[in-house]
This record gives sequence, structure tokens and C-alpha cells, in this order.
Amino acid sequence: MGEYRRAYERSVTDPEGFWRDAATMIDWVTPPGRILDDDNPPFARWFPGATLNTCYNALDRHVEAGYGARVALVHDSPVTGVLTSYTYGGLCDEVAVFAGALRRLGVAQGDRVVIYMAMIPETMVAMLACARLGAVHSVVFGGFGAKELAARIDDARPKVIVAASCGVEAGRVVPYLPMLDAALDAASHQPAKCVIFQRHQHPGSLRHGRDVSWAEAVDGASPAECVPVEATDPLYILYTSGTTGKPKGVVRDNGGHAVALRWSMKSIFDTGPGDVFWAASDVGWVVGHSYIVYAPLLTGATTVLYEGKPVGTPDAGAFWRVASQHKVNTMFTAPTAIRAIKKEDPEGATLRGRDLSSLRLLFLAGERLDPQTYAWAGDLLRVPVIDNWWQTETGWPIAASPRGIEELPTKPGSPSFPVPGYRVRVVDATGADVPAGEDGSIVLRLPLPPGCLPTLWGDDERYVRSYLSAYPGNYLTGDGGRFDEDGYLYVMGRTDDVINVAGHRLSTGAMEEVLAGHPAVAECAVIGVADPLKGQLPRGFVVLKSGVDADPIGLEEELVALVRAQIGPVASLRRVDVVAALPKTRSGKILRRTMRGIADGNEEPPPSTIDDPAVLDNLRPILLDQRGR
Repeated sequence: MGEYRRAYERSVTDPEGFWRDAATMIDWVTPPGRILDDDNPPFARWFPGATLNTCYNALDRHVEAGYGARVALVHDSPVTGVLTSYTYGGLCDEVAVFAGALRRLGVAQGDRVVIYMAMIPETMVAMLACARLGAVHSVVFGGFGAKELAARIDDARPKVIVAASCGVEAGRVVPYLPMLDAALDAASHQPAKCVIFQRHQHPGSLRHGRDVSWAEAVDGASPAECVPVEATDPLYILYTSGTTGKPKGVVRDNGGHAVALRWSMKSIFDTGPGDVFWAASDVGWVVGHSYIVYAPLLTGATTVLYEGKPVGTPDAGAFWRVASQHKVNTMFTAPTAIRAIKKEDPEGATLRGRDLSSLRLLFLAGERLDPQTYAWAGDLLRVPVIDNWWQTETGWPIAASPRGIEELPTKPGSPSFPVPGYRVRVVDATGADVPAGEDGSIVLRLPLPPGCLPTLWGDDERYVRSYLSAYPGNYLTGDGGRFDEDGYLYVMGRTDDVINVAGHRLSTGAMEEVLAGHPAVAECAVIGVADPLKGQLPRGFVVLKSGVDADPIGLEEELVALVRAQIGPVASLRRVDVVAALPKTRSGKILRRTMRGIADGNEEPPPSTIDDPAVLDNLRPILLDQRGR
């Protein structure tokens, strides 16, 4: 039995002993006694009765251990030309002062703080300051529009909102305060204060009585000490798109999260204190939360916060420049980023002259890693490429090749094996395990390991309905796949209508809601179509109201702009076709899955339940048209 198999078997036969040992890597105020409370199924809680502070574990303990001069954070911003580094001691001081500023504004343990910012150090400072106070942060990615931000404000009901005045992208500045103003004008909940970090690229106008600048907030603020919280208390809320309009607030607790992330850095990513870890993602998505902010700092490593793109800032060699300049040991990004680099620089010319001798591993996750991208990256970089699969809800990998435990061989197209702690099953419609080689729904047997969501914010019933009701005793991942004969897991894609655009899960239902709101539109459908660069792209189809005579090109531009304004540029909807009718079943359900299959180039015979096969036949040439891709 190899080291991986030994660790995995113990994690499923003696989970309490396994995670008790893992918990020794965290500093506790009240050490864990009982490890798992599963007396109230399907709800389970890890380390009940134990207390800790996540910010203390991420910063203070390293300073107290004599590592205050070690670099904790490198902020590399090619879009602004800024390069800044923070030691553990310096970052700890800044976080303590901003925590004091939040406390002076009335933020206390259990209060929520919404953070609407860019990829700047102050975003991390705000997150860690909340953790220091025992407050609950909810980061909303700056690319989201006012409607989405308002929905999150109303759900989280923050005491304070912390926002940047703008985001900076290649060639343009995106003002944030107009979106914040519009969101608060639409929201029913109003915060006590908004703290605005003014970026010199585009300072914003502050609203009198509501807004205070970051500089004013910290002026004279006394540093705050770490507040001990229960291991089961929430650390943050991170919203993920659901199949309905209301976003789902994934809750992350303090204790299980700290233990799982610290264990994962050592055991999966083979990263330890003093190593340089770069997750090229965004704070606001789960990868940014877990592997830009918390896991590297819990480990005592150096984390890289990158404000730029894989290409265009300034070219397709941007990633190689960052990895070389900062002597990155482990890199984590999405397959989309590697595909974008490959598209611009297929021969890898931009890598020439770069010293990547420090780079040991490249981890890729966010959507399915196609074998071509896997091979190209491995051949170019000459390091192992590790596919891994997980979700916002789990917070850390479900399946991977755990490099810190054993160097297992990988297979193209597979994220390898279940990670210790996860009991992964592939089941049929009845919940029975399917044989190796056969496709089914991927589920996780309860209880989930530490670090996974214990519930949804303020909605236990929706948590059960969304994840735990389809297969009692199991968590529904919403992904389909299979095991092969060697035990490797293959994840083939979503089983619902949430699509994956460049690693970002987006609801087609939310986009349809926007399209349907246009006065010319009678009905609509949005499907996710396979894209070689971003994994999937949304395509819209609208049927006009009777008597409406609209210019299709002009209407398409209007609808694309509407989705961009209400959901955000991240939606990537660029094509909306006006069609005579949408194919439906006799019961009136639009055949989105059939439409998606045709658009992806698959043979899709009309289902037996179709109402009018001629509608699908008429739509087929439009679905197959590659315009705009």
C-alpha cells in the first residue's frame, strides 16, 4: 500500500483521528476536544467547542515565531506598473490597524462586511481584518454589476461595505463607485458606512454621511487584537450562482477551513513555510479566497497577488515573467489562462530567456483540463502538470494527485484520485454505484470533510434542497463523470444549466432573466456552448413579441449591453440570435440540452417529447453557425 492509499484509507475509516492529527498544524485558543459533531444529520460540524482566530494563524503566529521579516505578500500589477511587497510583520501591522478602523465604525464579532474591490493588497487587508475581529466578510468580485451586488448586500446585510474607487484593466479603468451607488439605491438594506479606498487612477465622489475614505478610517485608529471565535463560527460568505435568480451564499467556518487549507498546502500542493506560491486567480472567486489569501499565509509561505491577465499585460509572456521574477515554486491557474497563452504564443517563444528553475509544479483547475492543454503546458514548462477538481462549496480540492503525499502518475483528462477526506461516488439515478467506465452523477458521501460548506447563509432548507436531497446521505456535486479501472476520476461537466466560463460558474437562468426583461423579447434561452479558450461561452436566443419589428443587429447589441450592465462583463455573452421559435417539449420545456449538444457539434436526434420537430430543424443551422467564436 502506497502512502496515498494509506492516508486515504485512514481518512475514511478513522476521520476523527485523521483530522485530529491535521489540526495540530493550527494554533488554537481552546484546542479541539471532540472532533466531529454529526448528531444532527445531515448537518455536521468540525471541532465543536474549540476556539481560534484565523487572522492570528495567518499572520501573528509567524511574527511571534520570529518570521516577521519573511515576505508574506507580493503585489505585482502590470496594469498600473506597481510592484510592492509586504513582510509578515508589516502586513500584520496594517491588518491590525484596519481592524481597529472597522471596530471604530461599529463592526463587531458576527457582523458582516461586504468587500467590493480589485486585486490590490487592501482587499487582503480588509479580509484579514474582518477575520481578526471575528466579523464575516463577503467579497464581491469587482466585475459584477449593480444588480448582482445589490442581491448580495440584501442577503448578507453588512454593517459596513469596503470598496475601491475603481478597478484597472489593460487599457481601461472601471469605476466601481457608480455601480456601488446604483446597488445601494436598489438594495433594501443599507450599511452604516462605506469605506472607500481611493485609487489615483480614478478617485470617486464620496456620498456625504455614508462614505469615508480609507485614509480617514485608519487615521488615529488603534490596532485591534485578535478575537477568539468558535471553530464553527463563520469566517466568510462567498456567493455562487444558482439556477434561480437568487445567489447562494456559501458559508465557510473558521476551524475546519484553517485545518483543511493548511493540510492541503502541505499534502496536495507540496508547499511549506518560505515557499513562493502563486494562484493566478481573483479574490472574490473561491481559488482567490483559499489559495491567494488564506492557505499560503496559514502556511507561512509567500503569496503573489497579480493584477493583470495571462495575455495583453503586456504580452503572452506575462505569467512567465512573474514566475521568473518572484521565483515561484508552485503555480495554480485555470486551463483557460494556459489556452489563452497557447493561442497567442503556440511555440512558447515568450518563455525564452526566462529562468523558471524555481518552478516545481503547475496546478490547473476551474474547468475541465483538456489533454491538449495538459500536454502543451507540460512540454513547455518541463514540470508536472496537476489537474485538480473542486467547487466553491468545498473550498479545496476534491480530487487531485497529492504531491506532498506521493508522486502518483497522472492521466490526461483526469484530476486523478479522490483527496483524503472525500468519499467520492459515481451513481446512477437510483443512487447505486455504477461500474468503472460508466458515466453517472458524482456525489460525495456525508459528512463532508473539514473546510466544506456547513450550510448556505441563512437558508438551511435551501442547502438541503440544493445539495443533499437528490441522493440522501450524499452531497450532489452537480457534475457528471466516471471512474476508470485504475481508480482515476474523470469529470465530464455540469449536469445542470450552470455554465463554466473561464473557471467562473455563471447561471444561464440569471442571463435569461435579463434578456426576458427587454420590452421586445417574448421568450428566450441561454445555453453554454463549448469554447476552446474559455471552456464554455453563453449564447442567447430570443423570440420577439408579435408585431415587434426590431433590427436584429441593433437588438443584439442592446441585449449584450444589458447583460453586461446587470450581471457584469464576466458573463461573456456576446451573441444573441433572434429566432422564430424555440424548440420545446409538449409540456412546454425548452430543449436547452438538445440545443447545446447541436451547437457543440454532436449528433442530437429530436427527443421523443418534442412538440414540433420542424422548430428544431429550422434552428439547427443557427446553432451550428460559428459566427463570433
